[in-house]
Amino acid sequence: MINQLECFVVSADTGSFSAAGRRLALTSAAVGKNVTKLEAQLGVRLFQRSTRKLTLTEAGERFLLEVRDGLASIKTAVNSLDCSEQHPSGSLKVSVGTHFGIRYLLPLLEEFLGRYPRIRPDWEFDNRKIDLIGERFDVAIGGGFELPYGVVARELAPSHIVLAASPAYLAAKPPFVEPEDLARGEGIRIRSPQTGRVRNLTLRDSQNRQASISLPERMTFNEPEACCQAAVIGLGVAVASLPNLLPYLESGRLLRVLPNWYAENGSLSLYFPTHKMLPAKTRVFVDFVIEKFREQHLSSRFDARIMFIK
Repeated sequence: MINQLECFVVSADTGSFSAAGRRLALTSAAVGKNVTKLEAQLGVRLFQRSTRKLTLTEAGERFLLEVRDGLASIKTAVNSLDCSEQHPSGSLKVSVGTHFGIRYLLPLLEEFLGRYPRIRPDWEFDNRKIDLIGERFDVAIGGGFELPYGVVARELAPSHIVLAASPAYLAAKPPFVEPEDLARGEGIRIRSPQTGRVRNLTLRDSQNRQASISLPERMTFNEPEACCQAAVIGLGVAVASLPNLLPYLESGRLLRVLPNWYAENGSLSLYFPTHKMLPAKTRVFVDFVIEKFREQHLSSRFDARIMFIK
């Protein structure tokens, strides 16, 4: 419709389809075809045609007055959209868990903004479950989300739960060899932000044996980072997701307890509204996070089974 309107306006200005075609870089036949289609859609003749020139009909004159300014506004709006697709811009509202966001996402921000300087991050670091659509988030990163209508998920990595303690704590204790040995440890557990309670978890190993976590609770926290730090200073055995514990395990400040055992905790995923045409700012952010997860091998580093093999 925009092309048809543009052909009509330029033809009225130049007085012929051939002159309009030269201005629009179209053939005169293409211009005439667009004008004819427009007349058919409107059900009215806009031009009186002769072999030498075009003359606006009375209806054509009225229509030209109505559409000329509007067409310019529409073209400006379309050009603005094209620009935003080529140069993504606007506020990007993201929800991500506090520790995960600060540890893994925030360090990527400088590079992301270097690529897309017109995007303005509006990020919420929180461990609560959110209503992605109702709260108008562009993207959420986490696990355990129910998938309501209108939301899709892109899995990034597994989110296994493991046990870890400081080298000093483990040196002072008899070895933890089997899950039942946990009964003589001191547990550092995380309360669910939704229920306020500690989750009951089932451990499994590479042979698919299963066991409950018989670890007495010495203390509980609502924040995974507090759980990790408490384990680092030797207060007990932390039970937390591998993404939260990973920096401490890779640095040697914590060691896996029962390293062949872990608990399933779903997946770490990107969640975003299911639009056929995502806004450019959302699309480039999703692609960027997936790219960085791949570059940093986070999917395998977050996998308790692979980490144990290494």
